[in-house]
Amino acid sequence: MTNITTPSSIALVPGLEAAWQDVDSSFDRFCLVAGIGAMEQVLREDAQRLTGPRHGRGGDRVGHRWGLTKGKIGFHGGNVAVQRPRVRSYDGHEVELPSWRTAQDEDWLGRWAMNLMLINVSTRKLRRAVRLPEGDLPAIAGDGTSKSAASRRFVALSADRLAEWMSSDLSKLDLLVIQIDGLHIGDDLVLVAALGIDGDGNKHPLGLIEGATENAAVVQALVGNLIERGLDPKICRLFIIDGAKALSKAIRSSFGRHTPIQRCQVHKARNVIERLPKPLHASVRRALRQAWELEDAEKAERLLRNLARRLEQEAPGVAASILEGLDEILTVNRLGLPAKLRRSLACTNSIENMMGTVRRVCRNVKRWRNAGMALRWTAAGMLEAAKGFRRLKAHKHLPALRAALAAHQAKHAMKTKLEETRQAA
Repeated sequence: MTNITTPSSIALVPGLEAAWQDVDSSFDRFCLVAGIGAMEQVLREDAQRLTGPRHGRGGDRVGHRWGLTKGKIGFHGGNVAVQRPRVRSYDGHEVELPSWRTAQDEDWLGRWAMNLMLINVSTRKLRRAVRLPEGDLPAIAGDGTSKSAASRRFVALSADRLAEWMSSDLSKLDLLVIQIDGLHIGDDLVLVAALGIDGDGNKHPLGLIEGATENAAVVQALVGNLIERGLDPKICRLFIIDGAKALSKAIRSSFGRHTPIQRCQVHKARNVIERLPKPLHASVRRALRQAWELEDAEKAERLLRNLARRLEQEAPGVAASILEGLDEILTVNRLGLPAKLRRSLACTNSIENMMGTVRRVCRNVKRWRNAGMALRWTAAGMLEAAKGFRRLKAHKHLPALRAALAAHQAKHAMKTKLEETRQAA
């Protein structure tokens, strides 16, 4: 028979020797008992620092002992009961133990529950996810692993993270590009999200608001929130949108009428192709791609106008759609960006990929109760997506974008000054 020897460090903590003798049958239980024993020892030391040694007098005591009580601390497997001493001040008020406050603030169980829900573990299966059904630590009533307890923790944590994120400072981000797009949640709810790309090609979720991209007031509220949090409207940036007119209106209203706006070419091509007869799909798609790949914006515009002229008889509505917003569909060409960077910035793929993560995170939600719930889940999904963000593929060419934006701003500032001088004369 194997003899189990007790390490000297375990002997310092009361109550662990018996658990150590049982370690062969349940290492999991030993770890739990050892953790509880160590925590209780730390709490006793806290109490002694506050009250001094038993039966001692004088010193820097702030109160006296007031018996023992049991409280619960959450760890990843659920809440566990820990016995802690109570300390009363000399004026009769409870004195909180520093270690107890720290353990409560950690909220390991809440963060564990939120992490599991973000990777699509349902609240009904949370208990099984944190404790094995056939394990040595069976679930007990009140351990905080029930579906309702997990849901309450997710609501509280996601609300706190949403509030913290939506009030975070943006002034320190060197943003060159901002993408804005809408996301449909359920059948009735629509949200508008913003994603930023800085000078190093790193992506940052910026903001979120309930409402549609077709609503100018909604978009203006989102843009206003970004400006309040430190986004300088005087700095020229490239905005990439899905094509909604309300988006362009709100952006130009807040950042200036000459702000460069790029409409998503993928959205545009999809909208055009879907309205055409099938025999025309290949030729029109080829013509659109050829125009967008041209470095010369004037040639590209000429090619698109010729395409619209060819379609006037067979699909007059599509011809008008091609010409609509033509000044914004070729913005990256007019800025003179390298081909690789044009391909990366001519569409809303970056924010669409983030929305894909949001949909994955939210797929277990069967009923959306209100807009607040949609905002909490979507914000949690956006922050989850940020953990896996990669730099923009053409990030090495971003200095060219910075130079192009500076030249664009200087050019229009000079034009504005000349117009003001002419009007004054």
